[in-house]
Amino acid sequence: MAQDLFLITGGAGFLGINLCRYLLARGQAVRSLDIAAFDYPECNAIDPVLGDIRDSTTVDRAMEGVTVVVHAAAALPLSKRRDIFSTDVDGTRIVLDSAFRHGVSRVIFISSTSVYGIPDHHPLYEDDRLQGVGPYGEAKIAAEKLCLVQRDAGHCVTILRPKSFVGPERLGIFELLYDWACDGRNFPVLGSGDNRYQLLDVEDLCAVIYLCATRDRITVNDTFNVGARDFGTMRDNFQAVLDHAGHGGRVVGLPAAPVIALLKLLEALHLSPIYKWVYDTAAEESFVSIERLESRLGFVPRFSNRDALLRNYDWYVAHRGEFRGKTGISHRVPWKKGALQLAKQLF
Repeated sequence: MAQDLFLITGGAGFLGINLCRYLLARGQAVRSLDIAAFDYPECNAIDPVLGDIRDSTTVDRAMEGVTVVVHAAAALPLSKRRDIFSTDVDGTRIVLDSAFRHGVSRVIFISSTSVYGIPDHHPLYEDDRLQGVGPYGEAKIAAEKLCLVQRDAGHCVTILRPKSFVGPERLGIFELLYDWACDGRNFPVLGSGDNRYQLLDVEDLCAVIYLCATRDRITVNDTFNVGARDFGTMRDNFQAVLDHAGHGGRVVGLPAAPVIALLKLLEALHLSPIYKWVYDTAAEESFVSIERLESRLGFVPRFSNRDALLRNYDWYVAHRGEFRGKTGISHRVPWKKGALQLAKQLF
């Protein structure tokens, strides 16, 4: 494949930096558009544009000469509702309109399995009913509809619905597990922890994105779930990290109903970073079918849940001192723990 110019919206985020590295390693030219500064060592190897996807002038400037757009920018679930919709819906409309006015060959939109809401069956297939939970899930569904309008107009728009993905640079909610494991604490789960729960390694997601950028338009002009093939239970996932930490920590099951009630109260009081979609699904089965991905793109995930979590944990241990004392609402920083910092002392 000849060198393309990839525009990654949200290029300074967790997925963004991993995708930048993946593309650079394959000889591709990369431009990042992000409201946050691109403060990585790869800064001089790419073309970083500082700006907001909600600003059409900035988006048009970033779109010049671009071949492929990977639209990963989004306001995350801890953001305010108005910010989620203005970024995830209005921003997506601006990106799509600009891309096809500038002759971009294809757009790859990073959606989420949160569009399935709290389902009543598993595995989940791409044609299942969409029922977003909370502003983030609702906004992702609305953004997907914008993608389908462009697809119906004859443009190539791939929609990817990844499970929660982890790997180098990932913090956010997963930092809770890594922090407790590193300090030799036990770690709680809702219910027994025997519910199957699928994750995804960010490198596998990058590989899928690259396939969607390089395969023929007819094949990739579709919607694909993306998740690990080997994923196990929630207890399996967390215990693997605790065992790897080497302090003898154990997964501790908690009665789901009263703990969820407490988490709802803490969320309402802004004393916990754990939001509705997390606590409503953490004790439930959660996995998607990747049959379409495997059959149409020939892709087989390399990493199991265990592989992905341990890669992320090892990165966390190596870099823990760099973000000590920092908090925020993105995946690049630890989330403010609130009452959960006190709860840690009980385990």
